[in-house]
Amino acid sequence: MASEPSGTTVEDGGPEACPVIESLELIGSRWRLAVLHELLSGEQRFNELKRSTGANARTLSRVLEDLGEMGFVDRRLEEDAPIATYYSLTEKGESLEPVFEEIACWAKTWLDLESQRR
Repeated sequence: MASEPSGTTVEDGGPEACPVIESLELIGSRWRLAVLHELLSGEQRFNELKRSTGANARTLSRVLEDLGEMGFVDRRLEEDAPIATYYSLTEKGESLEPVFEEIACWAKTWLDLESQRR
């Protein structure tokens, strides 16, 4: 555990906590990132997200609920027969697009270099 001079730790989320670490703790799980990335392409139904992310139904339900509570994802229910639930990014969720683009650029450069070294 990294101690900060003020006595707080990064894990405590004290005033000295690193915003990068805090952000990754918020959205950094494998499934949250997968769902956010998939929704960048637009609104999707539950089963579409399930197929595209590879998450099981229970995991995907939990992740979508968490992302909704955190304000990243909107849920829309269409009550025509058959009932359909659609998910899309909120403005907050959409604001992550440049972050994903930068990670992709970094990965293209550095992961390609790593594979060339092997």
